[in-house]
Amino acid sequence: VVRHGLQDEPTWASYVSCDLSAPSAPADLIDSAFTIQPSLDLLICNAGSFFDTPFLEMTTTEWEKTMSLNLRATFFLAQAFAKRRLDLGGGGSIVIVSSTNGLQAEADSVAYDTSKGGLVMMIKSLAVSLAPHGIRVNGIAPGLIRTPLTQTWMEPRANDLLKHYEKKILLGHVGQPSDCAGAVAFLCSPAASYITGEI
Repeated sequence: VVRHGLQDEPTWASYVSCDLSAPSAPADLIDSAFTIQPSLDLLICNAGSFFDTPFLEMTTTEWEKTMSLNLRATFFLAQAFAKRRLDLGGGGSIVIVSSTNGLQAEADSVAYDTSKGGLVMMIKSLAVSLAPHGIRVNGIAPGLIRTPLTQTWMEPRANDLLKHYEKKILLGHVGQPSDCAGAVAFLCSPAASYITGEI
């Protein structure tokens, strides 16, 4: 739902669903999005998940599943989006969601950490590649955010592990999705028109 002001009636944004693990899915998703919104100029790459096991137990299947969703899908979404924007004369903004795990390692998180670290460099590299076309590329690296994915392991450990994390978080509590949304909205906005390659 999109609200433009406190008194406005909400309007519904279009929605396209896609399983990004399939090799052709990123290009198909971008095609569908541009069919609905032909002048689309914003892309937020937020798909990702955590499939890790301890390092010595990691299988090729789990490794590939992580890299396919967290890294490969983001790269080819950005590529398909950029090609469409170039057809329209360039311009636009891409925001990629990495993680604090892309900047600092965590135990039993090697594949996830590696994929998120790859996104950190992808943001910087895509910014260099796409700047001549007027396409800005930035990212955010959230810490622990309360989502359905994190909720499943946070609640059973609310008295130990969650308290441990909250002691390390400067503001003393786990973040909410809305805490990320403002930063993404800023990076997509004209207020950030001179910012690219930043996380």
